[in-house]
Amino acid sequence: MIRILFSKKRILFSGFLICFLFINQSASAQLHPLAKESGVNFTIHNFGFKTGGKLDPPEGDIVFNPDNLPGSYFKMTIKSASINTDNDSRDEHLRADTYFDVKNYPLIYFVSENIQATNKKGAYIVVGKLAIKNKSEEISIPFTAEKNGNGWLFSGSFNMNRRDFDIGGSSTISNALTVDIKVLAK
Repeated sequence: MIRILFSKKRILFSGFLICFLFINQSASAQLHPLAKESGVNFTIHNFGFKTGGKLDPPEGDIVFNPDNLPGSYFKMTIKSASINTDNDSRDEHLRADTYFDVKNYPLIYFVSENIQATNKKGAYIVVGKLAIKNKSEEISIPFTAEKNGNGWLFSGSFNMNRRDFDIGGSSTISNALTVDIKVLAK
């Protein structure tokens, strides 16, 4: 009799544990950016005029659970050859070795190391490594996360120095640029 009760308790506990792990895993399921709903844009000053362009949306894996930020992460890539400034000549120049060197470095990488909540609801900061060409720098990206059906909409913006990544050498464009990211991931 004691053995039967112990077995029933073990089965109930095992069932509860499996349900908890399934629910917890599904709350932190791996997400992927939807290309048509995502984008990467940048702005920079050239000869004193504000100009900019875009890159293809990021690809990769995202795990995001605001209740488990230590278990959340972003592992993203962007095709460097996708740079588009609405000027074919300028785009080819930007793909050359003095800028993005797309033949030798076809991908831009971002891998998060830490995600933290801020004091504002739905606002976070992700810290991670950004790698462009043969250079890797730690950056912080403030972003917002909004639940969107069975996925998340992430929006963020950060400033960077192009020279930290050996992009453009001593050209006439500003060293500082702003990158805006919008990712709908499901």
